[in-house]
Amino acid sequence: MSGDLSIRTFEGRRWLFPSAVIHELDPDPDAGQAGRRPRRTARDWLVDFSCFLLAVLLGAAAANTMRQDPNVSHGLAVVDQLIGGLACGAVWLRRRWPTGLAIAMIPVGFVSDTAGGAAMVALFTLAVHRPFRYVAWIGGVTLALVPLFYWLRPDPDLPYLAVVILVVLFSLLVVSLGMFVRSKRQLMVSLRDRARRAETEAGLRAERAQRLAREAIAREMHDVLAHRLTLLSVHAGALEFRPDAPQEEIARAAGVIRESAHEALQDLREIIGVLRAADGDEAGGRPQPTLAALDALAAESRQAGMKVILDNHVGDPAAVPASVGRTAYRIAQEGLTNARKHAPGAEVTVRVTGAQGDGLDITVHNPAPATEAPHVPGSGQGLIGLTERATLAGGRLEHRATGDGGFEVRAWLPWPAA
Repeated sequence: MSGDLSIRTFEGRRWLFPSAVIHELDPDPDAGQAGRRPRRTARDWLVDFSCFLLAVLLGAAAANTMRQDPNVSHGLAVVDQLIGGLACGAVWLRRRWPTGLAIAMIPVGFVSDTAGGAAMVALFTLAVHRPFRYVAWIGGVTLALVPLFYWLRPDPDLPYLAVVILVVLFSLLVVSLGMFVRSKRQLMVSLRDRARRAETEAGLRAERAQRLAREAIAREMHDVLAHRLTLLSVHAGALEFRPDAPQEEIARAAGVIRESAHEALQDLREIIGVLRAADGDEAGGRPQPTLAALDALAAESRQAGMKVILDNHVGDPAAVPASVGRTAYRIAQEGLTNARKHAPGAEVTVRVTGAQGDGLDITVHNPAPATEAPHVPGSGQGLIGLTERATLAGGRLEHRATGDGGFEVRAWLPWPAA
């Protein structure tokens, strides 16, 4: 539903409604914006004309009955019909002043038989557009005057008690119908408001899911590229500071640089492909590494010149859930990357233990480096990302400096029982 929104109060509660809905429940322009009223729609014109026609038909029936009453003079009948005609014309004002019209119809209907139809339409409109307290007071006064009216002007065809009961029942039916219409409209407004809020909440949830997905991709990008780019940095630094190294060592370092650059470019392409994917999946990319890929990670690090001891006590790495195994792999990868940056030449131990139902423990430890490592910009960001990753997986991660001057990363990840 489109259009201007306004805050209005109905039944003691505040609602945010479109202007068209406000026009249906409360068409009083004084409660709107600077006295402006929405224009009548084709449906409004049809309903208003139907109400006018009903008031005219009821008034005509009353006029016909009055002509057959010998106790009513011709002049009194003409005045009665004139007042009834004016009352029928006033029905067109029912949307603008429902309360005022209903109050005005009390004395008019008391003195004019032919204004009875217009009085019923005004009472119906009041029940539709105003809360019950208005209907109770105005409708109560109207019903209280019915016995007095027919006492002063008895019906020529029906007994006094019968006509009073019929008119009271008909008035109660009109009020009940109006209150039913009002309740139905309020229910529709409530449902539309709920639908609008649900749509807004769904949009917020989708935005939050998109943000979380981008954060996960950013962590993945850091974990993947940091490992590759660290190899480039270390070996490029070695070539810079040791220009007199043997030809074989220079060739090996150049090969590692070339291979790491190729792998980094490939990983970057995969991550960009994930970002471009419409459904957010990783179709077309290589399978994400899990715990079973730790051997390949250790071999790659050894090929780059690191001393790595892999102590994997998990009997069947394939039994570990993919999400847990992928997190464990990234923790080990980041630990090796940090050791390569901050403790070059030190022996790094990667230990993985655990069992189904007990969880998975990952420890990456390196002793103090033999030489002081150069400062690397951005240090510490990877550990922050790993802590977030472990927490999202339902585990925990700690890192500390050890007593031998080294560094240790310890993590625990849940491995639920089957």
